[in-house]
Amino acid sequence: MIAGGGARSATDLRQSRLYSEDLAPVPAGGRKWGTASFAALWISLAACIPTYMLASSLIGGGMSWWQAVLTIFLGNLIVLVPMILNAHAGTKYGIPFPVYCRAAFGTVGANVPALLRALVACGWFGIQTWIGGNAIYKIAGLFQPSLASGDPLPVLGITGMQLACFLLFWGANMWVIYRGIDTIRFLLNIKAPLLLALGLALLAWAYRAAGGFGPILSQPSLFAAGQPKAGQFFSYFFPALTGMIGFWATLSLNIPDFSRYARTQRAQALGQALGLPLTMALYSFIGVAVTSATTIIYGQTIWDPVDVLTRFTNPVVLITAMLALCVATLATNIAANVVSPANDFAHLAPQRISFRMGGAITGLIGVLMMPWKLVADPNGYIFLWLIAYGALLGPIGGILIADYFVVRRCRLDLDALYDEAGAYRYTRGFSVVALVALVVGVLPSLPGFLEEVKLLPAGTVPGPLAELYHYAWFVGFAVAFAVYVAGRRLAPEPSR
Repeated sequence: MIAGGGARSATDLRQSRLYSEDLAPVPAGGRKWGTASFAALWISLAACIPTYMLASSLIGGGMSWWQAVLTIFLGNLIVLVPMILNAHAGTKYGIPFPVYCRAAFGTVGANVPALLRALVACGWFGIQTWIGGNAIYKIAGLFQPSLASGDPLPVLGITGMQLACFLLFWGANMWVIYRGIDTIRFLLNIKAPLLLALGLALLAWAYRAAGGFGPILSQPSLFAAGQPKAGQFFSYFFPALTGMIGFWATLSLNIPDFSRYARTQRAQALGQALGLPLTMALYSFIGVAVTSATTIIYGQTIWDPVDVLTRFTNPVVLITAMLALCVATLATNIAANVVSPANDFAHLAPQRISFRMGGAITGLIGVLMMPWKLVADPNGYIFLWLIAYGALLGPIGGILIADYFVVRRCRLDLDALYDEAGAYRYTRGFSVVALVALVVGVLPSLPGFLEEVKLLPAGTVPGPLAELYHYAWFVGFAVAFAVYVAGRRLAPEPSR
């Protein structure tokens, strides 16, 4: 155990059902991540195909290119704040996200935020796996055109070949999970420069081939005076900003899974600040600029970088670029969407579910969610997927930050986090205050969500109440934060 714990020995704690080697605090000797490591982590995670395509949804909604890139930058600047704050406990105590949740939600209740976070990660895992499988599918179609044909399968809505390529890439993910953390670290080390180099190479090619960056960078915002959506900018901007925050809302919670390896608080805070917002803005700009140039080069707007790469005729360039995309997508997927849910599922039964088994569960759920349907519609991608899960994760973030910084003043009893009868048992393992704050934090966004997914007819929900959904992360965070602090002060729960 590391400094900051109580009096119980490590031998005693290992006998607890809440303890496992995967969830144990990282000792001081295992803290090897400095500022450069965290900056590299975020450059590696942010430089991915979904980031490349992120601005397309905003431009499709009416923004100009600079408004879209600025919205992405602001969203990541905002989400950086809870990211650094939640990372503090991981760095100070060496604990992963689900163990961190025990202080606020209880030793059993911690499974609630952990599973909500894990299910979102399963969706992201499926999306990234679909992107990697789609790259393989398009490579195969170039060399054997007959493979690119075929009728969609019933229910699934994709062809048999698309499904086969998806499962092939899924299998590669499962192999890396089985190999363990060293293989994941190796992939991350080569991935960041690989995809950044590919993005910059695409940018240089597009500029040269198009004689500039084309019409998208010169077209006005549809919200400007005299344009079809004049005067409607802010009604679109704030929901879009909420969606951009939702893009990394998952990592803003489970960042202790990585910050537990940090040498110092300064290393994790500075590294994240340097690595996240600027990389997201740069890579989304690359996507916008290259896409704009494709309008001139090919006579049509192509947002998907995989589709752009399929236009190259040199087989060596094509295969190299596609393999780079596959490796980069694989590295992002494992680091961002497997490490945390594997820990979260392991938290359900620490002594029975290992990290590897948790990763396998993540993979299976990711397939069952049919991720190709999540990204089929750009509007659905932002206003349903990103905002909807932000409505769940915002309140969790508010509760964790309120508990750690306001209620406990950054002091945790490390031993009690692994003790079934300790201070964080609350009421049979559940913190009623935290669960109430979570429900109350989600409720304001629920009516608007039900109307958005058409479970309620349009116009059923009063306008101001429906609008709250478009600010879901902000509203949920603030409401849950306030309710949790008030609940702890007015009705503190006794440990039992």
